[in-house]
Amino acid sequence: MSISQCSRVLATLASLLFATGAAFAQGYPAKPVNLMVPYPAGGPSDAIARIFNNALGKELGQQVLVENLGGVSGALAAQKVLAAPADGHYIFQGSPNEVILSPLANAAVKLKAEDFRVVHPVADAVIVFVTRKDLPVNSVDELIALARKSADKPLTYGSVGVGSLYHLILEHVQAATGVKLAHVPYKGNAPLLQDIGGGQVDFAVLVYSAAMGALAEQGRLKVIGQLGAQRSELLKNLPTASEGQALKNFSYKIWTAFMVPRNTPEDVVARLHAAVGRTLQDPGVRSQLAAQTQLPSAPMTLAEAAKFFDAETARYRAIARQINLQPQ
Repeated sequence: MSISQCSRVLATLASLLFATGAAFAQGYPAKPVNLMVPYPAGGPSDAIARIFNNALGKELGQQVLVENLGGVSGALAAQKVLAAPADGHYIFQGSPNEVILSPLANAAVKLKAEDFRVVHPVADAVIVFVTRKDLPVNSVDELIALARKSADKPLTYGSVGVGSLYHLILEHVQAATGVKLAHVPYKGNAPLLQDIGGGQVDFAVLVYSAAMGALAEQGRLKVIGQLGAQRSELLKNLPTASEGQALKNFSYKIWTAFMVPRNTPEDVVARLHAAVGRTLQDPGVRSQLAAQTQLPSAPMTLAEAAKFFDAETARYRAIARQINLQPQ
């Protein structure tokens, strides 16, 4: 075969591959799309999914079905998505807890963050310091100062489990400040918040919620600071931890993102990314997120989403190494 004939064959193959990819993307989705939520119905993660599913379905031209599957720190649902065909018909609604931290803390979890790619972050929640009502502190600096004085009987803090984001944050606080705290793991946000209200545990860092706000207004607990880099527009009167002296340049937020398996075809990912981006601009979606004390994520290209996910994965793995977190 001559060089010119080879060139024509290669050009034909390339055009066929391009046409096939384009046709695949145009045909996506060919059936209803499952949005996999890694927790039972009724929780904050489920609420986010049900805010998005109808609007996203309209953008995709197919029904988006919310599927709830709790268990194994959220990894059971993640594994189900990874086991399904990587064709965009199964989307995982994930956060750092399930795809980054769960494999670091739970020996039963075999997935890793690199098994997924982020299509687009969709929502950011505000993390706050919340204390029992009679703890003699009214700011994060005062909390750290009290912890220093209480070395012989450390302050207790609750989290939703070893290796959870909230556990890692307060281990990071101890490493950054030199204070000693006593960890009390819980099975969920609700019982922990109840025990803070009842005075059984001194404090925690948790996602801010309407329920927490109501308890604070009733004087049953105190919300003393938020952990974002800047004050959230949802809590404009609450100072950030980094505005004080003890935790300068210390910031965390918890994000939720739509993810697909790493080997999902690029054209399908691009189609899904565009649909999610348009859904995030929907006024109804944005107002419903605000009602759940969630902020819609900022627009992001696929390249920016990949960079963001890589940076978050590296950050949490570094903290896990720092505190010598071992899978249990």
